[in-house]
Formats: sequence, structure tokens, C-alpha cells
Amino acid sequence: MRETMQENQQEKKFPTSKKPDTKRKALLDMTFCAVCAALTCVLAPLSIPSYNPDVPISLATFAAMVAGGLLTPRYAALSQVIYILIGFAGLPVFAGFTGGAGILARPSAGYLFGFIALAWIESVVFHCFGGERKSVPVQTALLVAGMIAGTAGCYIFGTIWFMVMMGTPLWTALVSCVIPFLFGDAVKILAAAAAVPQIRRAGKLAMGKRTA
Repeated sequence: MRETMQENQQEKKFPTSKKPDTKRKALLDMTFCAVCAALTCVLAPLSIPSYNPDVPISLATFAAMVAGGLLTPRYAALSQVIYILIGFAGLPVFAGFTGGAGILARPSAGYLFGFIALAWIESVVFHCFGGERKSVPVQTALLVAGMIAGTAGCYIFGTIWFMVMMGTPLWTALVSCVIPFLFGDAVKILAAAAAVPQIRRAGKLAMGKRTA
């Protein structure tokens, strides 16, 4: 009888129904964080020259958008920090299959920190409005809004860094670092917004089967 009362008291303090959900959510976040960091490492080196040869077109922003849509703000930012640290360690995961901390001397290096801002801002927007609990159409709308805000943050980092490194005025930096990329980033936003809800659903189903 006493043991039963003690178990009931423990149940009230630490409901067992919440423990599996908490562990499952933490495991899902860590798994997606690692996957998103790896995705950025794979996609970021794939770049093509742009109007400004110092700022190539890269798929890194797409990977950051996916991270921001799948992860909480902390893990979304962490996935991009991990990617940058891997690049600083010398692995060729930056645009054009380059690596090393020497990339900070490049006019486009500000975008590396912009990726962190993009993923974090997008995730903040998505979670502040309860995106996880919304229907797919609402999720998509929140993701698009978050990606637009996050991309603006990414542009700010990239533009300021370019202005400092090149000594150019704001308009020249915008022509070099923002305007040529608007259409391509719009396409990436639409693609990521369509893919993220499906990836989220598949991930939850996979984790549910694994923990069942």
C-alpha cells in the first residue's frame, strides 16, 4: 500500500506519459540538427558564379532554410554553427569546395554568419506562432514568412561584411550581394517551404515507429 502511494506521488511529480514524448522530441531535434549540418556541408560547396565573382550562388541558403523549418531556434542555429566549425577545421564544405578559417578574408564571408541568422530567425517566427500545431497550409505560410525574414537577416550580414571588406557604399554592395540573388532565393524559399512539412511528418512517423 505504501509503495503504491509513493508511486502515485512520483507520477504526479514526473508524469510518465510526458517522459517518452520529451525524450522522443530531444532525440528528434538532435537527429535533425546533425542531418541539417550534414546537408549544409553537402549543398554549400555546390556553387556557380554570379554577377559578382566574389559572391557565388550557393545552395547553402536552402539548407539553412530547411534547418530553420525543422528545428527549434537553438538547434537551427547550432546546425549552422557546426557546419561553419567543420569548414574552419579545413574540410572543403564552403562554396567552391574550399575550407579553412582563411575564408574570413573573403568579401562573401559574412554570409556564413548570415546562415546562422537565417535558420534562427526563421525558426523563431515559425515557433512563436505555434507552427508545429498548425495545418500544413498555415505551416507553409509561416515558413515562407520566416524564410523571408531570415533571408533578410542573412543579406544584412553579407552586405555589411562586403562593405567593410571592399570599402564600397551601400548601393554598390546591394547590387553585388542582394539584387542578383533575389529570384534564386525566392525559388529556394518556395522549394524549402514545400519540402519541410513533408520532412517533418516523415521524421515524426519514423521516430514514432522506432520508439513504439
